[in-house]
Amino acid sequence: MRHPLTTRDGMKQNAVTDPKTISLTVVGVPTSAGAHHAGQDLAPAALRARGFVDKLAAAGLVVIDAGDVAGEVFASDDVAATARNLDAVVAVALAVADAVEREVRAGRMPIVLGGDCTITVGVVAGLQRVHDEVRLAYFDGDADLNSPERTRSGILDATGVAHLLGIADTPLARIGRSVPMLAEHQLVLLGYDPTDPDSYDADALTARPTLKHFTDAAVSADPDDVARQVVAALANDNATIAVHFDVDAVDSRDLPLANFPHYGTGVSLAAAGQVLETLLAAPGANALILTEVNPTHDPAGTQLDRYIETVTQALARGVFR
Repeated sequence: MRHPLTTRDGMKQNAVTDPKTISLTVVGVPTSAGAHHAGQDLAPAALRARGFVDKLAAAGLVVIDAGDVAGEVFASDDVAATARNLDAVVAVALAVADAVEREVRAGRMPIVLGGDCTITVGVVAGLQRVHDEVRLAYFDGDADLNSPERTRSGILDATGVAHLLGIADTPLARIGRSVPMLAEHQLVLLGYDPTDPDSYDADALTARPTLKHFTDAAVSADPDDVARQVVAALANDNATIAVHFDVDAVDSRDLPLANFPHYGTGVSLAAAGQVLETLLAAPGANALILTEVNPTHDPAGTQLDRYIETVTQALARGVFR
């Protein structure tokens, strides 16, 4: 059951108790600009082709397809770059912010199909144009705490959280209404692998004691309990919550779809569905971002079908809870 959301101009939005009146809008972001290589840019089209929008409608949800924003395909950058394809990443994030703002002002809940993880910075920026209090559940196989100051790769895909928290200082960190875009209590990390040297930063977490975070092992051990703790940390009557779900939070042994595979870490696809359902049922949940699907890893489409079934059912059950 959702509480009314108050916009920055004091208007009430989504002040409904009947979930059948909640309108969803699908926004595609065909981009791999921030990634290791091309492929994720193909995901919005592939997900639609396998029935993503139709399955939402079949589950009883009111849904429209708003098409795609302009994306960017991965391109090689200077060998010494510490923020690869930065201009393209920022341009896409701003386009995402515009689309999210438009849909939220129209009273619709955006379902954003990426695309690499930098698009979530754009979603947060768009929500902040409408709502005073925006919070983020970041369900991802990586903590994405890398920054140009400590990077070895320069891949911006692993820096989204660092930009949101003001750890990374590039133009991407300044597309919201403030720097940092989110305070530590406004974000929860869950599902990340703490052994990944490229995206995990123990010092950053230690320096932010009120930033709640749960490893992939913690989520695997009790998905429902972790999800409830995340909701308790983020939900209040005035907060708008965005849910970020990177497919690499799922062990690639179970679902080999992630652009950068994670074999032997992460959670099961079933557990991911449980977590998503609880997060999407939270008071104030008003955006879902789906990232890192690379359809070239699944030419037959069977894994895409499993992914779509899990996400659409979690979304439907969460909205109707």
